[in-house]
Amino acid sequence: MEKATLAAGCFWCVEAVFKRIKGVKKLKSGYSGGEEVNPSYREVSSGKTEHAEAVQIAYDPKAISYEDLLYIFFRTHDPTQVDRQGPDVGHQYRSVIFYHDEEQKVKAEKTKKEAQKLYDDPIATEIKPYKAFYEAEESHQDYYDRNKDTRYCKVIIDPKINKLQKSYEKYLKDEDKKT
Repeated sequence: MEKATLAAGCFWCVEAVFKRIKGVKKLKSGYSGGEEVNPSYREVSSGKTEHAEAVQIAYDPKAISYEDLLYIFFRTHDPTQVDRQGPDVGHQYRSVIFYHDEEQKVKAEKTKKEAQKLYDDPIATEIKPYKAFYEAEESHQDYYDRNKDTRYCKVIIDPKINKLQKSYEKYLKDEDKKT
């Protein structure tokens, strides 16, 4: 297994997308990029910890490549927005790739450059070294799957899942493909 740590706004959205990708074996919502050890959701939400809401993905590189994970990442959120994604506003909702080694850094920079061709505005996604990841509280894990009927899930997350199923079906686990 290898790890990827990505932030693209609300971690509920990012987790819902990547949970459906074949080769992803485990993922957790949490916080990365700040200095505070083991912060709470309340602390991160205040914007004072410098952490971003992120997901940590354990994946099988024989089933999906790091580049393919980044391909999906750049197409399932708006990487041109600074410190926000849709209704979620603040530094904790920024777009960030936390690389675990030099190889990931090079691949992230290359993929970001390639993705820029898709957008008129400059991509704001940061590429930062991974330092630590702190799991979010249990109530934030598998949020979408446990709360599909909430307004946030219907308005914000459902369109991401629908886009994933429509445009990126080849990356989906069989059970997540539209039938």
